[in-house]
Amino acid sequence: MAQKRDYYEVLSVGRNATEDEIKKAYRKLAIKFHPDKNPGNKDAEDSFKEATEAYEVLRDNDKRSRYDQFGHAGLEGMTGGAGFDFGNFEDIVGDIFGDLGDAFGFGGSRRRTGPRRGRSLQYDLEISLEDVIHGSTTTIEVPRLESCTRCNGNGAESGFRPETCPDCRGRGQVTHSQGFLTMSRTCPRCHGEGRVITHPCGACNGRGVSRATRKIKVGIPKGVDTGFKIQLRGEGEAGTNGGPPGDLFVAIHVMHHDTFTREENNLITSAKISFVQAALGAEIEVPTVDGTEKLTIPPETQYGEQFRIRGKGVPYYNHYGSGDLIVQIRIRTPTRLTAKEREILSQFASVRGEQEHPEHENGGFFDKLFHRHHDEDDKRK
Repeated sequence: MAQKRDYYEVLSVGRNATEDEIKKAYRKLAIKFHPDKNPGNKDAEDSFKEATEAYEVLRDNDKRSRYDQFGHAGLEGMTGGAGFDFGNFEDIVGDIFGDLGDAFGFGGSRRRTGPRRGRSLQYDLEISLEDVIHGSTTTIEVPRLESCTRCNGNGAESGFRPETCPDCRGRGQVTHSQGFLTMSRTCPRCHGEGRVITHPCGACNGRGVSRATRKIKVGIPKGVDTGFKIQLRGEGEAGTNGGPPGDLFVAIHVMHHDTFTREENNLITSAKISFVQAALGAEIEVPTVDGTEKLTIPPETQYGEQFRIRGKGVPYYNHYGSGDLIVQIRIRTPTRLTAKEREILSQFASVRGEQEHPEHENGGFFDKLFHRHHDEDDKRK
């Protein structure tokens, strides 16, 4: 398989090109290589598809960002595979050329009178960190246009069928000649459909589609993150004239978690221990997504030190294994000391050669401990 060319190279634009520059570059190539202008030319058709694929990615901020960071491989998780679904590229050309498409010969009867694919939809889905760790299945409700059940999508009342438009004879275009110039435009009677409905369906008013809300099950893979898109083929809006339905893209948004922060596939949390545990060592329990896990704190542990618990992070998407849980140590300074505790700590400070009271030049034991914690916090900011 030939290696894909860089999308910026395909459109001959710089990596900092604006949306308007990208659009103009694609328009120029589409005029040059469109199959209607190059019948039977396989190279022109391939060039047109390549330019359309590049434009489809670079016009989408999310896809462009992933492409800039990861190249072609970065698009695999967004649409279920690298590349582009060419079922939509006639619509993309229509977006670029608009009404000029008729004058240039783009679209015309090919796009308007033939089967047309339904519009693709996007649904924004919020999930929890637990859903990311374990994977899950949820049901969403999607409002969409569906094929009318009364007329089976043809728009005509029972016992009748759509008829060929007498003005354009089914072409969807009418042609006018003036001198040496021949111009084509969308047929005003059938609006480019190539057919007219004399007896519209009473349920959909001749549209062939009606609005409905559909419940759809969505499987959430392990390891996904905010921005990931799940493509559900055929779950978009109904097509027209026998065209296939569009797709549904479920955009993932992972909700904030009170205990854990995610960094790639690692989870970060904190654990508070006493200064005695930090000095002498201890075994503590720390939270994980699945419960708790024992962690051994070695003697003389310092504030801010980090410890890893292997495999307790986020699973790798489409791969085996998981990241780690990183535990950041925080040391609690005791409060409301009793007289006995003060006496013992004063003896400890004396043995260490430390001043007891913060008003002395070097500060006392707790003063040093307090300032050490805050100095280290300031360095992290």
